[in-house]
Amino acid sequence: MEQSPLTHQPRPEVFQQKIVRLYEALFADVDDEGEKSEGFWREFFLLRPDRSSLRRILDEISPNDLLQLDLQTRQLFARAVAALRSTHGVADLHALDTLSTFLIAVLAKKYTNPSSDIIEILAGLDHVDTVFADFVGALDSIIRNGRSLELREKAVEVALAVTSGAYQTTLLTYFIQRDLFPAIMKFVQDADTPARTVPAFTLIGLLANYNKFEFQNPYQMRLNDFVNEGTIQKIIKSVGYACQCLRERYIAVQDDLPEGWTLASTLNMIGLGAIAPGGKPAPKPVYDAETAKKMFAALPKEEAAVLLATYDFTHANKLFCFNLVTLQADKGEEQPFACFISFASYLLQHAHLSQRTTLYSHLSLMVFRLLIEDPALCKRMCSEESKVGVRLCRQRSPYLPLVQGERIVATAVMDTMVDAINHNLRRRLDVGLYTLCVGILLRIISYMSRSRTRLQYHWAELFRSLLSLIRFLTTYASDLKDISHIDTLLDHVVNLLALGLSSGESFLPTPAAYDDLFYKVVETGEVLVKFRDTYKLAKRPSNSIETLVNVSTHYKEMLAGRTGGKAAGPGRRIGSQLTSLQVAEVIKQGYETLSIQTKEGLDSWEKFREADERTLLKKMARAAVADVKVLVAE
Repeated sequence: MEQSPLTHQPRPEVFQQKIVRLYEALFADVDDEGEKSEGFWREFFLLRPDRSSLRRILDEISPNDLLQLDLQTRQLFARAVAALRSTHGVADLHALDTLSTFLIAVLAKKYTNPSSDIIEILAGLDHVDTVFADFVGALDSIIRNGRSLELREKAVEVALAVTSGAYQTTLLTYFIQRDLFPAIMKFVQDADTPARTVPAFTLIGLLANYNKFEFQNPYQMRLNDFVNEGTIQKIIKSVGYACQCLRERYIAVQDDLPEGWTLASTLNMIGLGAIAPGGKPAPKPVYDAETAKKMFAALPKEEAAVLLATYDFTHANKLFCFNLVTLQADKGEEQPFACFISFASYLLQHAHLSQRTTLYSHLSLMVFRLLIEDPALCKRMCSEESKVGVRLCRQRSPYLPLVQGERIVATAVMDTMVDAINHNLRRRLDVGLYTLCVGILLRIISYMSRSRTRLQYHWAELFRSLLSLIRFLTTYASDLKDISHIDTLLDHVVNLLALGLSSGESFLPTPAAYDDLFYKVVETGEVLVKFRDTYKLAKRPSNSIETLVNVSTHYKEMLAGRTGGKAAGPGRRIGSQLTSLQVAEVIKQGYETLSIQTKEGLDSWEKFREADERTLLKKMARAAVADVKVLVAE
């Protein structure tokens, strides 16, 4: 080995940082029973951490061997917690980086007895209360009042590492006993960018979901009581920012700008014309269908965990809901709620590709349902003052008609629901997702019917999708009829169509739109009869299937009279011997002799109850925890 000309000592072939040698000295000897000196630890936290080397060293140690190194691991944890209290120098900053990497590696291992083994490694059973109380207290202090945003942000990262890594253990009770909510909200209030806010808000979501169905989680109570509107608005802007970033990942796989559009025209549509570039953008790569499908299946990226906190705040806090719907965009930016709708549309078009995507799709739909079930917010979303530009997903056919420029928010939400219905039809149907989508449409249209609100919308596409869903449910009844809760979906679909027939004149904008609905129902008459009989809907008092069948029968008899008694048979369109104008005339005449008998309560529904979704929400929390683990480990 070559000698150093300065020290005349052997010079290593590869340079190794001093901190890495300290890591190796700390974890090298299982039989080392002595504590490291004060000088060792002073130097340890004075040197800049090498996180990749520390992670590599820890990853190479098996869980059992790590338990044998408990003296060293406890020293490291206790000394790092003590360093967090340092008020000068860089010890606290380096301790946070070290703790983050150390905890990610330790908590990722598979232990025989996770809770007790991790406690043994970090503190020992006799000292865990004292050590962890000091640890959580130090994090609380730094997140709340740390000397810099960088330091406070790193403390949030450490809290995320523990929360996600120890989610299935008893360690999180220390975060429940020491309420971090005020500190996290103070950090959000002080944060200078949405990118800093997102992890802190995600942390709130994980803590608020910890065993929330087993005991009264204090973070849930905090969400209920929080009324600082300025901080709420910063959170909503960060949610919009996160949704925008998540959507861009989908667009990177397949750019779905309609043909003839340019980036500049799109930015103008959503009010961002000022930032449109002058030159031509570089062409994006085009992937074959199979490659694109695999890439879509890996989406959304792990930052989607922020949706868990978004759902919890929406469920708990009316002020948050109001600001989510009404908060306007800052100059040169998209409106946060428009970003949320936009991302949801991409999520829902690909909901069937993976279990993760399905869970996050459900979460976004629950947010929509909670907002729509609030009469004041539903009114706002159906009003002219809610108009905004929304980029909706157009990555899979069939495509809904393109709406350029600003539009009433409710119509963008309806498009998102219709697209979800059109693009997730499978024999193993996600009944919960479809029930949410159709239920949201039912709630919006019920409000419009009661308030006599008429919106310009492609109603024909909505009713076509609902009737196509009925055809699908009828065709694959043998696969679907025994799925739990399918009765609720059947009732929603039937009652929404029956509501359109009985009250369409109160919300459809033109007589032609009303006539078109009748035409579609009559054309589907034979399918409706088979649908009724297959699912035995006539025996269920909760739907109005007879309304649909009776309307179809009434008009078929009239049309048969016009065509000399030849009613449309299988494979023939209704009134096939008549012109479209003649069929339209028959439909108008039929109103005079048609008596629509509907069941009471077509425009009513059960309000959202979180306890009904308990199992699903637990799965969603686990998915978000898994994603945060990935995020903090990157």
